[in-house]
Amino acid sequence: MKTSDIIASIGVIILLIAFLLNMYKKVSAQGRIYTGMNFLGAGICCFSSYLIDFYPFVVLEGVWGAFALYSFLNVPRGTSK
Repeated sequence: MKTSDIIASIGVIILLIAFLLNMYKKVSAQGRIYTGMNFLGAGICCFSSYLIDFYPFVVLEGVWGAFALYSFLNVPRGTSK
């Protein structure tokens, strides 16, 4: 397995954990944990896509990460879940 595959796998795992936590109502889609995990996972996936020169996913994950960061920064204070 190449380094880019390992990096991508880590990013995807973070995104899937965030999705499952939200689906099972452990975290809110509007909370810091969920949006933070989305930002981190998308950023890692974006970087791994860049490493393999797969630019459609660089754009997709970059936009996903940007919106997740925007949401993360706009979560009201005291909202962790």
